[in-house]
Amino acid sequence: MSLPIEPTLAPMEAESVEEMPAGDGWQYEPKWDGFRCLVFRDGDSVLLQSKAGQPLARYFPELVEIFKRLPAPRYVLDGEIAVPVDGKLSFDDLLQRIHPAESRVKKLAAQTPAVFIVFDLLVDEVGGSLVSHPLSERRGKLEAFAKAQFEGERSLELSPATRDVSQAREWLAGVGGDLDGVVAKRLDEPYISGERAMKKVKLWRTADCVVGGFRYGSKTMIVGSLLLGLYDEDGRLDHVGFCSSLKVSEREALTPKLEKLVAPPGFTGRTPGGPSRWSTERTGEWQPLEPKLVVEVQYDHFSQDRFRHGTRFMRWRPDKAPRQCTLEQVARKRRGSGPESSRRNG
Repeated sequence: MSLPIEPTLAPMEAESVEEMPAGDGWQYEPKWDGFRCLVFRDGDSVLLQSKAGQPLARYFPELVEIFKRLPAPRYVLDGEIAVPVDGKLSFDDLLQRIHPAESRVKKLAAQTPAVFIVFDLLVDEVGGSLVSHPLSERRGKLEAFAKAQFEGERSLELSPATRDVSQAREWLAGVGGDLDGVVAKRLDEPYISGERAMKKVKLWRTADCVVGGFRYGSKTMIVGSLLLGLYDEDGRLDHVGFCSSLKVSEREALTPKLEKLVAPPGFTGRTPGGPSRWSTERTGEWQPLEPKLVVEVQYDHFSQDRFRHGTRFMRWRPDKAPRQCTLEQVARKRRGSGPESSRRNG
């Protein structure tokens, strides 16, 4: 017997909105500060798949062993990989796990073991697909699955969920630390693979962008700013702004990494302009990069197809595929104008 869905299944995604959906028929969940992951178990085989469809098992061997220990011989789970440090989830420590050296991965897995926070069940313990079932039914089956399967496994946690919008608003007010926001899902909807069928609310406007190029700083060969790009509906990478809020130590370490990726054209749609009236001749020049790096930035305003001011660097996103960074994420926003202690208890 094999799984009824393939590991190529794309996870259901979320549309960014500025207001919390309210009314009957919604379920609210914390949006955890980690890597989205689908877990496929079929007998002795365990696959961990990122949101971008990339394998994650080699980076989290401790989780693979845990999934193999569960009594159920087959299942598919949707959830978030996170790394707790001193009682809080640490995205910086999570990023350290994406490392090419196996010895380094093993050392980090022992020092700062990851946890998996589960929020959906797509294939049950007898191998039955649940993707066509409504969330209200999948959630009940997930809670029963967790109760039967997770006993004694402290690295597996059932994510809390509520139908009370006031509780969801309390979670949103406490964003920071473990939480990245709140996700709202329709109770009557099936699992819609690859589509933005959920709603996510954050206190801060953020966007995932491709680093399509960079500029050196004035009178130096150290990176001064990152040039940000988003893909349009025709698949062209448009330049949409810049980010210069990097620490000096970060700039020095980042420069050689970027220089290894220098290759034209960088941007295939709109390209960065020349020097502004505040720039020198040097800062008007830019280096094109292969579209491989994704960065999350915070911004205050997006209009006329660009960030109107410089953005604030949030973090690197190696778990995101560059082609997932589209103008749609900011266009949707433009048209719209504390559960840490309860993670285990759901």
